[in-house]
Amino acid sequence: MIAAVAAAEGALDADVPGNLARIDHIVVLMMENRSFDHMLGYLSLEGGRADIDGLQAGHANLHAGRTYPVHHLLRTAFGPQQDPSHTGVSVAHQLQNNNGGFVDDYAQTHPGDPDIDLVMGYYNGTDLPMYDFLAQQFCVCDRCYSSVPGATWPNRLYAISGKAAGSKDSKRVPLYANKSFVRHLERAQVSWKFYSAWKPWSLAFSDDHYRSSECYEPFGSSARRYGFIGDALAGTLPSVSWIDPHFFANDDHPPADIRAGQALVAQVYQALSRGPAWPRTLLILSYDEHGGFFDHVPPPAAVDDDPAFRQYGVRVPMLLVSPLIAPGSVSHQVYDHTSIIKTILQRFCRAADGALPQMGARVAAASGLGAVLDLA
Repeated sequence: MIAAVAAAEGALDADVPGNLARIDHIVVLMMENRSFDHMLGYLSLEGGRADIDGLQAGHANLHAGRTYPVHHLLRTAFGPQQDPSHTGVSVAHQLQNNNGGFVDDYAQTHPGDPDIDLVMGYYNGTDLPMYDFLAQQFCVCDRCYSSVPGATWPNRLYAISGKAAGSKDSKRVPLYANKSFVRHLERAQVSWKFYSAWKPWSLAFSDDHYRSSECYEPFGSSARRYGFIGDALAGTLPSVSWIDPHFFANDDHPPADIRAGQALVAQVYQALSRGPAWPRTLLILSYDEHGGFFDHVPPPAAVDDDPAFRQYGVRVPMLLVSPLIAPGSVSHQVYDHTSIIKTILQRFCRAADGALPQMGARVAAASGLGAVLDLA
C-alpha cells in the first residue's frame, strides 16, 4: 500500500475542488498543546451542535477506583508545573482502554499534584470567544489528528516536511534532517514568509537550508503596522504565510493563559478580514498536538513510509476560515498536519501535467482542505 501511494504521488491529482484556485493566500497559525475536546468539545456538550463529534456528559476516565468526568475549567491558566505529559510513552498510556488513561498518566507523571483531573477539563465559548465566533461563522474540523502520538517537534516536523526524524519526543533538537515544503514553493517561484515573535523555529529546526532567511519576518502590531499585521492590512502578504506564536507566551502551551492565545487569534483574524486580500484568503488554525488533555476519539491508523509512524496522534482543534466557507460548517474528513502541506502543494506547486511534488507517503495519502471552500 505504501509503495502504491508513493508511486501515485507524482500522478495527476484530479480531486482538487475548483474553489481552491480562487485562493491566492494561505495563512497557517499553529498553536500548542491542546486537544479537540479540551478546546472545542463544548460545542456539542454546551453549544447544542449535534453535527460536531465533541464532548458528551458521560465521558470520563477511571483512576484508582474513582471516576473522573469531563468538567468545565474555571481557570484560564495552570500552575507552573501543571503541564500534562505528552511524550510518546505518555500518549500510549493515555490512549489505553479506549482513551481511558489520561488521568492515570497525569497522576503518574505529576505525583503529589492534587488536581489530577485537570486533563479532563474543557473550556467553553465564554472562555474562548474567538473560537466560538469562528466556529459559528466558518468551519470546524472534528477529525483532525496530530500527525504523531507524541510531542511537539515530531508533529511540527510533519507539518513542515511530511515526516519526523525518527523520534516521537522532542529530545533530538535541532532536527535538520528533513526537506520542507518551502523548497517546493521556491522551485515554483511562489512567495512565502514565516512570521514570529522570535525566530520561526518551526522551519529553522526542520530544514537546515532555512536556519536563517530573508523571508523571516516579525509578527508585528496593528499600531505600528509592520510584519504580518502590516502585510495583511496592506494586502501585501505572500502566497503562503506561516505564523509561529510567541512560544510559552500566547501559544496556549500550558501553563500559558488561553486568554493570550485568544488575543493572538483575534489579531490574526482582524488583520486578515480588514485587508484587501481577504476575499482570496484561507486561514488554517490548528494545534501541533494535544498536550496530554483528554479527547474521546481513538486515533486511527495512518499511511507512512516509516512503520513506527503508522498511527495518527490525538485529535486537535482545526478551524478553517475564509469568505468561501459556509457559516457553521463542519468537516468530518480525516486530516492531519500533512493536509496543510497537501493543500499548499495542490494550490501552488502543481506541475503542468497536474502532478504534485513528492514528499513521502503521508503527504501523498493526505486529504487536502479545499473541499470546505464551497461557496460560489
